[in-house]
Amino acid sequence: MATVISKLNHSSFLLRDVEFIAPRSSVNLFDTIQTGTKRTFDLVFAILFLILIGSWLFTIIAIFIKLESKGPVMFKQLRHGRNNAPFYCLKFRSMKYDPNGHFAQATIGDPRITKAGLFLRKTSLDELPQLFNVLMGEMSLVGPRPHAIIMNQEIAEKVEYFMCRHIVKPGITGLAQAQGYRGEIRNMHDINSRLKYDLFYIKNWSVLFDFKIILLTVKCLFVNNGNAY
Repeated sequence: MATVISKLNHSSFLLRDVEFIAPRSSVNLFDTIQTGTKRTFDLVFAILFLILIGSWLFTIIAIFIKLESKGPVMFKQLRHGRNNAPFYCLKFRSMKYDPNGHFAQATIGDPRITKAGLFLRKTSLDELPQLFNVLMGEMSLVGPRPHAIIMNQEIAEKVEYFMCRHIVKPGITGLAQAQGYRGEIRNMHDINSRLKYDLFYIKNWSVLFDFKIILLTVKCLFVNNGNAY
């Protein structure tokens, strides 16, 4: 584990553009009070949301998905979690059902995306089932976004330290997404920018920082949503 922290410290050159977002602090990944508080925050938020909002919103979303296309309401994909442990990440299905489909990133005008799915992706409502991943301890509300395993393997061959982002639980949203880096990864700039924000988050995270990222994510949905499709 010390090797991973050393890699993060040597990656500081990636962080020079985001110093203003949160104050520099020591890596507190192993602070039991911080991690316990983060887990409590995750559980309380997820449970309250699922009871007060999810109980009726999930039903409405499911109806619209089923009315437009055949297939399951939920979609699950194997992704890397903390310490590279694989888990099934849950989402509302936003594409036409293809039981034999192979992984491919969604692109602008992707014919696989349904009308209901386009709305869900634009508003990020398709990510809400990941609250169940949070309850199961596989994800956190805030953390580096998990990618499909095949995508991780391809990127890791090109980008040093990329897998360091899995030292923490993946999140429903993350600092990169709060800064507008959502949707399709189109080039090395997208990869390096997301990694830069992910490493900064890992080195500086706190519950207050998580709360700020959630607020920034909500703002991003309204004013910087061009990459969501």
